Amino acid sequence: MDYMFEAGFLGTRAPFFMDFVMIIVAFLPLLTLGAIALAKINNYKLHALTQTIIFIVSVIVVGYFEYGVRAGGGFDAFMKESHTSDKYALWVLIFHIIVATLTLVVWIRTLLLAYKEKRNHKLPGAYSITHQKAGKLTFIGIFLTSFTGVWVYILLFVY
Repeated sequence: MDYMFEAGFLGTRAPFFMDFVMIIVAFLPLLTLGAIALAKINNYKLHALTQTIIFIVSVIVVGYFEYGVRAGGGFDAFMKESHTSDKYALWVLIFHIIVATLTLVVWIRTLLLAYKEKRNHKLPGAYSITHQKAGKLTFIGIFLTSFTGVWVYILLFVY
């Protein structure tokens, strides 16, 4: 797995694995919007499939990221070359972790309830309004997770 720590491809100080994760994180809201668009055109099966795939891939990418961070020495190791205040970067990181964790909980809940209501023949149907609200909340969380993830990346590897 040495390739993970070779120079990245985005022209920053980040290693390869960080650039790879950054691209996925940056595009995650767009991918999610695409899946939402499928529901808006009543293609519910493909909507459910793409949302599930996006979720699974996201969890795998987070695992890959966490492995890379731990193997790379953690936050302190990545902060060494940054010109950003350690305190400021740590607060942004904490905020990002809180947003990402809450988003994960909401996203899991939204998916599980959607599968349950689909089995009970309430989705699409009686449960649709509740599902749409949960989906919007999930999307806001995904957007904020992406935004704060890019923010942390910039603080660590650009400044």
